[in-house]
Amino acid sequence: MKGQRFRDRTHAGQLLATQLTAYANRPDVLVLALPRGGVPVAFEVARALHAPLDVIIVRKLGVPGQEELAMGAIASGGVRVLNDDVVQVLALPQEVINTVAARAQHEVERRERLYRGDRPAYDVRGRSVILVDDGMATGATMRAAVAAVRQHQPARIVIAVPAAASATCEECAAEGDEVVCVIRPEAFFAVGFWYERFSQTSDSSCAACSNTPRTSYRSHHRRAQCR
Repeated sequence: MKGQRFRDRTHAGQLLATQLTAYANRPDVLVLALPRGGVPVAFEVARALHAPLDVIIVRKLGVPGQEELAMGAIASGGVRVLNDDVVQVLALPQEVINTVAARAQHEVERRERLYRGDRPAYDVRGRSVILVDDGMATGATMRAAVAAVRQHQPARIVIAVPAAASATCEECAAEGDEVVCVIRPEAFFAVGFWYERFSQTSDSSCAACSNTPRTSYRSHHRRAQCR
C-alpha cells in the first residue's frame, strides 16, 4: 500500500484484516470499534476473523476554535487522556478542558444508549481485544480507548488501524501489546487523506453494525448496512 490510498473504509478493513489472521477463529478474541469511522472498518475485521464485534465509545476533546486539533479524548467509564504537548503549547486552562470534557461525556453517554441500548457492556476480562479505528493522527482517542479497556483486565490489547502517522504508531506501541497498521507514513497530514471516499459514518449505520455485539458479523444483509 506504499504511496496508495484505500477506496473506502470497507476496503481498508479488508486489508487490515489480512494482517490480523493470527487472531482468526479464536474464542478469546473480541473486536471493539471506535465509532463512528472505526465501525465499518472493524465490521470487516470481525467478519474476516469470525470474531464478535462491539463498540467502545471514545470522544475527541477538540481545542475550542480549532476543534480538529485534539487536546485529548474521553472514553466510556469516564477515562480521560490529555495530549500534554497541545495543552502546554496552547496554555489551555483546566476550566476550559473541564468544560469541553463535560460536553464530550454527554455525547459518550448518548452514543452508548444509541448503539447498545439496554444490552450490557462488553466483557473484556481475560480476552484478546482488537481495538479498531479508521486511522490515527495524534492517537489521543486510541490511547483513551486503551486506558478504558485496560481497567477491565484483558489478556492482550491489539491496536489496529488502516493508517496512522509513523510517530503515533511508535507512541501507541507503549500503550498496547501490539500495533497493526497497513500504512504508516512519516508525513501523515490527516486520516481522510488516505481514503478516496471518506464520507461521515452515520449513527444509524453504527447502530446497525453494533446491535448484536456477541455474534460474528458474516451475513450479507448486515454487511450491506455497514458500508
